[in-house]
Amino acid sequence: MAQRGDAEAQFNLGVKYAASTGAAQDYAQAEFWYLKAAAQNHPMANFNLGQMYACGHGAPRDATKSLVWIQKAADLGDAGAQYSLGNTHHQAGMNKLSENISESRIAAYKWFRLSAMQGYKGADQACEMVNISMSREDVEEGGRQIAAFTVAKTVTT
Repeated sequence: MAQRGDAEAQFNLGVKYAASTGAAQDYAQAEFWYLKAAAQNHPMANFNLGQMYACGHGAPRDATKSLVWIQKAADLGDAGAQYSLGNTHHQAGMNKLSENISESRIAAYKWFRLSAMQGYKGADQACEMVNISMSREDVEEGGRQIAAFTVAKTVTT
C-alpha cells in the first residue's frame, strides 16, 4: 500500500521505522516515508517530521526546519502541532523573543484554543494561562483569527 502511494500506509511505515528499537530503528527511512505522506498533506506526518528535526533524530537539530513542518501540520488541523505552536508563541512572548509580544500572545491563544477545541489534553489550561495576560482587544483578535481559521479549514475540506 505504501509503495502505491497510500499516505496512511506511508505514515505508518515512518512510525514503524522511528519507533523501532536497536538495529531496526532507522530515522532515514522514517523521514523518507514521512516525507511521502507529508507530500499528500498527512497532518501527523508533517508533525512527526517537525519533531524529528526539533530533537535531532536522523538529522542535526534544526529549529527553523522543525517549525516549518509543525506549522504545516497545525494548518492541516493537527491538534498536537497546534498545541506545540501555542507553546512556541507563548515562550517567545514570555521570553521577549518576539518583536511584538501582543502578537505572540494572540498567536499562542489562537493555537491553544484550536487545539483545545479538538480536546487536546492541557490545551484548555494553556489557553487560560495565556488569556490572563491578554487585553480584551487581544482576546477579541484571537477570536477573529480562530473564526477565520475555522472557516478557511471548512472551505478547503
